[in-house]
Amino acid sequence: MKLYAIRRHSGWDSPVEVQATAAKSLQVGDGEMSDDIRWIRSYVVHEDDGSLGTICIYEASSPEKIREHASRSEMPATEIYEVADTVVIRPDPVVVAA
Repeated sequence: MKLYAIRRHSGWDSPVEVQATAAKSLQVGDGEMSDDIRWIRSYVVHEDDGSLGTICIYEASSPEKIREHASRSEMPATEIYEVADTVVIRPDPVVVAA
């Protein structure tokens, strides 16, 4: 499998919607497509129109399987990029609930 970055533009209106889609995505990926796709992490981003989008990191057997997973999970897969390398300066900060 190869590593991919997926940009999902303006897919959600609220964090609750993002979490619901994440649950469906995990179920489809781990339960139905585990030989072809593995979700690593996602970053939720604010879009200019006020909606939420994501930048997701996945391992997958092909871009076609990423598109299939997105369709079955009812979410966009606007742009798919094969990752050439990873440069980590610092680990992602841990967000602590107040």
